[in-house]
Amino acid sequence: NAFSRSMADLALLLKTTDFAARRHENQRRKNKAETPYINHPIGVANILANEGGVLELPILQAALLHDTVEDTDTSLEEIEEHFGPAIRSIVDEVTDDKSLPKAKRKRLQVENAPKKSREAKLVKLADKLYNLRDLQRETPQGWEEERVQQYYVWAGEVVEGLLGTNDRLEKELETLLKTRNVKLNRDDDGKQKAV
Repeated sequence: NAFSRSMADLALLLKTTDFAARRHENQRRKNKAETPYINHPIGVANILANEGGVLELPILQAALLHDTVEDTDTSLEEIEEHFGPAIRSIVDEVTDDKSLPKAKRKRLQVENAPKKSREAKLVKLADKLYNLRDLQRETPQGWEEERVQQYYVWAGEVVEGLLGTNDRLEKELETLLKTRNVKLNRDDDGKQKAV
């Protein structure tokens, strides 16, 4: 029945949160308070559910796990073993190849954004929204104002390739990007384009 299904989903979401928390347990954000890193993936999942209206369990799980492969010693094989091939696929799509130079990784995010699945695009939108809000609240340690502005411009370029996925999240991103004069304009397909 529906109640049993929702309880099983809740248990799986808690299992996923616990897995991510254990993998990120010694990591901290780059803010002055050095908040626990796990706040980030939980925040991304929360944005999806409570702002984007995205309640699909695999997407929320992928949001919780989205940085585990990139930022910990977790492998895609482990993700699949614990959570199945669908979750592995989404996590794989949103994971940068850390063996590449940072500039190339950033360029590939822009180039590959339009090619991502709907599920991966949703995780990326919420991830960018969380990170931009963080930057708006506080500049990370070691960042100058110019680097913050460059991040906003780059985030706008990534978001451009994700548009047409979730109006609510896209409107929030557009509002935040405008605070730094990064504008998203509609192109011929009705999608938006960063300027």
